[in-house]
Amino acid sequence: MTDKLWVQHHAAKLNRPLKQKIRKSYTSTVKPAAIPVIIQFKHPLTPARMKALQKHLGTHAFPIKHQLPLHRAVASRVTLKCLEQVCCWSGVHKVYLDGIKKTTLNIATPSIGATAVQRSRGLTGKGINIAVLDTGVYPHPDLTRPVNRIIAFKDYINHRKCPYDDNGHGTHITGDAAGNGWSSKGKYRGPAPEAGIVGIKVLDKNGDGYDSTIIKAIEWCMVRRKKLKLRILSMSFGGPVNPSAKDDILVQAVEKAVKAGLTVVIAAGNSGPGRRTVESPGISPSAITVGAVNDRRTVTQKDDRIAVYSSRGPAPGGKVKPDLVAPGDSVISLRAPGSQLVRELPGNKVGRKYFKLSGTSISTPIVSGAAAQLLQLRPCLTPGQVKSLLKRNAFSLGLKPNTAGSGEIDVRFLKRCASKPAGK
Repeated sequence: MTDKLWVQHHAAKLNRPLKQKIRKSYTSTVKPAAIPVIIQFKHPLTPARMKALQKHLGTHAFPIKHQLPLHRAVASRVTLKCLEQVCCWSGVHKVYLDGIKKTTLNIATPSIGATAVQRSRGLTGKGINIAVLDTGVYPHPDLTRPVNRIIAFKDYINHRKCPYDDNGHGTHITGDAAGNGWSSKGKYRGPAPEAGIVGIKVLDKNGDGYDSTIIKAIEWCMVRRKKLKLRILSMSFGGPVNPSAKDDILVQAVEKAVKAGLTVVIAAGNSGPGRRTVESPGISPSAITVGAVNDRRTVTQKDDRIAVYSSRGPAPGGKVKPDLVAPGDSVISLRAPGSQLVRELPGNKVGRKYFKLSGTSISTPIVSGAAAQLLQLRPCLTPGQVKSLLKRNAFSLGLKPNTAGSGEIDVRFLKRCASKPAGK
């Protein structure tokens, strides 16, 4: 089949970003490099089927970067000729561009009522474990003293065993959710200062990561959900959106995680104030998608304003997004010494141990921490019930749903909320 013609012939098997990438490759004067792809199969990929595919591809190089068994998929880098052969194989269901996601950067805890319920109900996220998929986590004293709450660490970038963060974003995010203020005498702490942390490095030192790596990490969490007692996945990154959520395999992965019992909290993105600017995977229907407000350094929420950069809905298909908003402007949290962000933004240092950042990246873990408080009180809640309760009790900012969702996260309702033991 001639160049370009095969793309039309197999259009149904190629997701839209991949088709665009192929067309650009054919019009470019530079010889196209191998394209990163995620290949989804019609059936589970057994060794026999893999052997049949390799035979079909002949001499074409087909290196496997990740196997994604829960999605019947593999990630690879292939030439255009190899990709054409892949599409010809009858066992292939769909091929996606392995896109890149980036960190969504552009007084918080008291303003959402988290401190009040910490004091009145003892809700500190104790017994609830949060997986933070990001640039890693530095073992900051606010996470390791008086006891080490980093219960597990997985590195998909450099494959190191001990917790670290060469970018700094993931450490700040982790503190936004679960820092205990050890180094500030309790001043800078998140909503869930006793929650356990599972740090998963899916983004490199520049804050970038491939969809396939993120999906691999989501599968890892799903398989180990019970063993690690995981309840929440927090993801503060985003990227370009496909016209349909069904055309986005990362969104599919998020939906699977929610069905498996994990509450998934995702940044809306920093591409506002225009309409339809919520990023992927924040368009996931079942996830809690979070935008940002400026809390104006006051405890009251009445004077809070939506951040100009906070991405707006609707999501593809007309779905309302974001679901909630939370403080995201100039939030002080944990600093990872010597990290990329610290070198790039030395003026953002606060004292010896902290750092100031803004963005929906920051709002997201604040909601993750609030979800941990709710799950500590009501451990039998499903992800759908967690989302519903947080939305129903949000503080209305009087804004349109596709600007601020149901409003600003407000966990003061937990002061009057009855606890329900597991199984009730």
